[in-house]
Amino acid sequence: MTLFELLGLLRKRLGLVILLPLLAAAIVGVGTMFLPNEYTASTTMYVLSKTDDESATSVTTQELSAGQMLTNDVSTILKSSRVKNDVADQLGLENLSDYDLSITSSTTTRVITLSVTGTDPEMTTNVANALVADTSQVASEVMQIQSVNVIDAATVPQAPSGPRRLLYVAVGLLAGLFAAVCIVVIQDMLDTRVRSGNDVEEIVGVPVIGHFPQI
Repeated sequence: MTLFELLGLLRKRLGLVILLPLLAAAIVGVGTMFLPNEYTASTTMYVLSKTDDESATSVTTQELSAGQMLTNDVSTILKSSRVKNDVADQLGLENLSDYDLSITSSTTTRVITLSVTGTDPEMTTNVANALVADTSQVASEVMQIQSVNVIDAATVPQAPSGPRRLLYVAVGLLAGLFAAVCIVVIQDMLDTRVRSGNDVEEIVGVPVIGHFPQI
C-alpha cells in the first residue's frame, strides 16, 4: 500500500480518524485528574574531606580525581538501604518506597544535588533534609569524610511538579490516532470485495481491456 492509497483510505474514514484520537485523549485526560499531585524538594550539598588543606592555593589533578571518587561514594551512600531505613525510622515512616530519589553530581566539583519527589510537600521536604543529615553521619563513620555540608537546604515546594497531565493527554491523542490508522488499514485488508478495475487487475494479474457501463 502506497502513502497515497493510505491517505485515500483515511480520507474515506475521516470521522473515525478524528473521533478516536479525541476520545482516547479525553479518556486519558479524565484519568489523569484522579492522579495525585507530586511535589519535588531539592537540596545541594558539598563533600568536605578530612585531607583537604585549607591553606593550599592550588589543586592537583590527582586531588580532583580523588574528590570526585569521594563524591561518587557519598552518592552511593545516599541511596543505600541503611540511610533510607534510618530516615524512615526518624520520620515514623514504614519505608521510603513512596518517594522517588534523584541524585546528580558534577564531574568537576564535589557538589551533589538531591531531589526527592512525593505526594506530601512537607514530608517530602523532611525526607530530603533528613537524607542529607544521615548521609553526612554515615559517611563520616565509614569514609575519610569530614562532613557533607548543606549548601541549599530543601524548602517546601509551593507548586506541584507532576504529574505531567498535558504530556499524558498528548500521548493518548497519538495512541488514538495510531489505533485509528490500524483499524482503517486492517478493515481494508479484510475487505475482499472487488470494487474497481484495479482490484480485478491485482487479483487475476491481467490488464482490464473494457468496462460494462452502469445502466
